[in-house]
Amino acid sequence: MAATTKSRAKTRRSGAKPAARAVDCSPACMAPADLAEPMRPEDGELAELAKALSHPVRVLIVRNLLRIGTCYFGKLADLLPVAPSTASQHLTILKEAGIVKGETDGERPCYCIDLARLRRLQHLVGDL
Repeated sequence: MAATTKSRAKTRRSGAKPAARAVDCSPACMAPADLAEPMRPEDGELAELAKALSHPVRVLIVRNLLRIGTCYFGKLADLLPVAPSTASQHLTILKEAGIVKGETDGERPCYCIDLARLRRLQHLVGDL
């Protein structure tokens, strides 16, 4: 008991955390091969959409477009904490994934969210 108390006191003084215990989360009655989930055909699509949203600026773009609706590039770029050239790169990634739609109105690019694609993403995440 004294050794345990000394060990705890030493850990508190040094700031080190005690070693974590390994936890086995798998049911004892099943082999690891039986626990494996098979790859689904839609897993690639989910990964592509998740990758497109994997940067905070792209999440902000989606959030702003959902709030505003249709928006010209200049106005959208003004709402972002990055340079317009960087915003354009992020929009390109979102367009390639199909999350954002873009059209040119005269010489001004105009963007909006593809709501069907966003609902698809919600469905895919819900099926995890």
